[in-house]
Amino acid sequence: MERLDIQPILKPMIYALTQINRMDRSQFIQALGEIFEHTPTIADRVWHQRPFMSIEELHQQMMVVVMGFEYEQKLALVRAHPDLGSKVKMAVASVQEQAGVGLDRLSASEFVRFQQLNQSYTEKFDFPFIIAVKNHTKSSILEAFDLRLQNSAEVELEAAIEEISQIARFRLLAIVDRVESHIP
Repeated sequence: MERLDIQPILKPMIYALTQINRMDRSQFIQALGEIFEHTPTIADRVWHQRPFMSIEELHQQMMVVVMGFEYEQKLALVRAHPDLGSKVKMAVASVQEQAGVGLDRLSASEFVRFQQLNQSYTEKFDFPFIIAVKNHTKSSILEAFDLRLQNSAEVELEAAIEEISQIARFRLLAIVDRVESHIP
């Protein structure tokens, strides 16, 4: 059975929204810089918009930054994500998300299948396949791979950004106290 070369899974720090709103720029970027994989620029650009009244508002403002990116910046954001089921070093949140659906415990044949799909997808689109794994199982991810390989590059870039938005929302929900923030 193939295993991901992963760091120990750490429990994320939980912040109250009031704490986030009081953070200086450096603390804010430290706390929220990895919400978008290896792209702390997004946290940096929304810091000055504090205070945020809700997690949703924070997420929306972060997405305003992403949607304002030029094409090359969006491409860089997508390319910052690891291949699914790969053995590369990745952000702790990615490790936890992939482990949550068993991508750290792929059989040899599953590992080969993921690697083949990753390669086909990257060859066609020149960026990795992005999917919010918390919404999926290994099987549904494989189905999505097959379906999305039929899309154009433009459609796939939009799909990747939408998936990144969902991933970012999940990550925010994991580190911001929802009780204090009035989120169900």
